[in-house]
Amino acid sequence: MLGLILVLGIALFLWQLGATGLVDETPPLFAASARAMAETGQWLIPHVNGLPRYDKPPLIYWLMGVGYAIPGQEQWNPLGTWAARLPSALSVIAVMLSLGYTLLRWPQSGGGLRAACTALGAALAFALSPLILLWGRIAVSDALLTGCLAVSLLLFWQSWAEPRRAVWPAWIVLGLAVLAKGPVALALAALTLLGFGLSQRRLGELWRRLRPLPGLAITALVALPWYLAALALEGEPFWASFFGYHNVQRFTSVVNQHLQPWWYFAPVLLLAGLPFTPLLLLGLFRALGRCWRRWRGPVPPGAVLPDPAGSLASYAACWLLAVLIFFTLAATKLPSYWLPATPAAGLLIALTAAEGGRASRWALGASVALMAALTLVLALSPLWIPLINDPEMPTLPAELLASGLVLRAAVCFALATLAGLWLCWRPKPRPWGLVPAQLALLLFHLLAVLPMWNLGDRVRGLPVRTVAQQVRLQRLGSEPLAMVGILKPSLHYYTRQVVLYEGTSRTALVNLADRLEREHRLGLSPSSAEVQSTVLVVIDQGTARKPHWQGLAPVELGRSGLYRLWRLDRGRLQRRAAELRAGGVEPTWQRPVPERY
Repeated sequence: MLGLILVLGIALFLWQLGATGLVDETPPLFAASARAMAETGQWLIPHVNGLPRYDKPPLIYWLMGVGYAIPGQEQWNPLGTWAARLPSALSVIAVMLSLGYTLLRWPQSGGGLRAACTALGAALAFALSPLILLWGRIAVSDALLTGCLAVSLLLFWQSWAEPRRAVWPAWIVLGLAVLAKGPVALALAALTLLGFGLSQRRLGELWRRLRPLPGLAITALVALPWYLAALALEGEPFWASFFGYHNVQRFTSVVNQHLQPWWYFAPVLLLAGLPFTPLLLLGLFRALGRCWRRWRGPVPPGAVLPDPAGSLASYAACWLLAVLIFFTLAATKLPSYWLPATPAAGLLIALTAAEGGRASRWALGASVALMAALTLVLALSPLWIPLINDPEMPTLPAELLASGLVLRAAVCFALATLAGLWLCWRPKPRPWGLVPAQLALLLFHLLAVLPMWNLGDRVRGLPVRTVAQQVRLQRLGSEPLAMVGILKPSLHYYTRQVVLYEGTSRTALVNLADRLEREHRLGLSPSSAEVQSTVLVVIDQGTARKPHWQGLAPVELGRSGLYRLWRLDRGRLQRRAAELRAGGVEPTWQRPVPERY
């Protein structure tokens, strides 16, 4: 069964992994930093676009960098995405295998075929979450955190279920989770274990079993050396950026305008569980009900305590609630913050489906109804696809309709709906649980989602790669490069040049002129217009129509999609900037921006 889980994981997350370009905005920053590590041999502090990048610990960069260190990149990894995405994909596959192994080794609802299908169902319920299907193929650190934290928490539970098992591997993997995204891993693990110990009314026994004091020492040995080395080398900028901004400030205040209501993660929970959200909710309520009954009265003397090996559903509920509570309390909220809860959700979905009973049948029926509704929405796509209006992808609606991919997705969901109806047909639960419907959803991903991903990359990503190639062909010596208007970090990745990024406003033009004369960063030296008379500018057509960008007499060197490649005379640019400054527009680029790139 683990072999089958591995094959399905490879199909879901490794198939065509490098077939498309990097997804702007954040992944190119990770990829460029990792590639720079591999090429320069500077593995301690990530750098991107000539600046140190303090936002995440180094494990994701190191793993990507190993891929970039393999020779022959232009032949087998021409878009650079295979090496960048592989850590995310492998992290998700590792969670699938860990979930499957845990349920095979400690079956929660009978053995034999039922146990095997429950293990497969949990792995697929996790992998087929819309969030995992997306972030499992994106070059950022969220999937790596999810993988390390999930494996660590499952190892903790295994040590609880079987006291003879060593607990130190869990603390080592927890140290890797801290190296993946920082102290948040410790907070989520602590909340999960505390909640589970309290819910079982055996917190002291759990403490003795897991031995947290020597365990945390092991975690510190894994994670702490890099933090100390980075602090010693970079000093206050690292402390202020990584700890001050990316950890404390993100938790206590809203950054990057990610202001969301306190109940934000309730709909995220519902969406992340689709189409099996009803089973997830039922499993969560059942686990909470068991905890409530356990707490309602005192434990009689001599009473037989519940078998630890049968507590996985309660553990999963505490795990999910730990993520929900922690990130609900955080001021900054993003959908990706829910990823660490998805393995717990997969466990609850599979265990609830295997548990049987009238409530489980109703929840399965509600899941089938959701699949039928999604089938109808997809089948009616010719009515709503033309309403899509994305200025970066103006041709997307027409290309989607012409491809027929959305109707193909409707067929896959129809198959999943029929499989679900077949499962619901008889009162007696079938041993294979959700697997038939999940296999139809796997086909949906392979036959519809991946081709749509390729289509979206062709519409949105290919123009940037094309203009990047034009830059590499047209650049004269050390001619500076800028991108204004729509900002794409992938331009830096694909040109391998420092790019000065500015927005659409009049201030952006003044900033650009000033930065060319004054800004220092690795790979960029300031110069006067007399020394370096031109600058390459990648500008989108909307920004090019702004009044302050008119009348500069650019030489158009190329175009692709929305983007134009200009060569601007810096003397004209400086005179326009002087006119704007005379009108009261002042440069702002020297103000601190924590996530500047």
